[in-house]
Amino acid sequence: MADADRIGANALLQQLAELPQDDWPLVLDFVAQLKQRREALRAQARETVAALSDEELLALMNKRMELAQDRRFSLLLDRQQAGTLTEAERDELAALMRAYQEGLLRQAQAMREAVQRGLREPLAG
Repeated sequence: MADADRIGANALLQQLAELPQDDWPLVLDFVAQLKQRREALRAQARETVAALSDEELLALMNKRMELAQDRRFSLLLDRQQAGTLTEAERDELAALMRAYQEGLLRQAQAMREAVQRGLREPLAG
């Protein structure tokens, strides 16, 4: 778990601890719904990747974060390391981290599909 996510998770856990126990079933139900939604989105992303042309698939596999976004991401990570992030920057970093992780997931899905289509050799391992 990334530091930005861990900080957010710790704050959330603190807030949950302050909730009356009567509200906990609602929170657990909400979390279960989020998990189901996440799995549905992942399945949809896999289907979307499978529908891409070979050219689109290879482009997705090689896609990188835009340079300006990558620089901002690095700057915010440096500030986080130094302990100087503002609350707004913390939120921005969390959003960039999610975008980065989603990009990696899409690249992995594209690579898997490319291997299945014979467009790329499997990674050695």
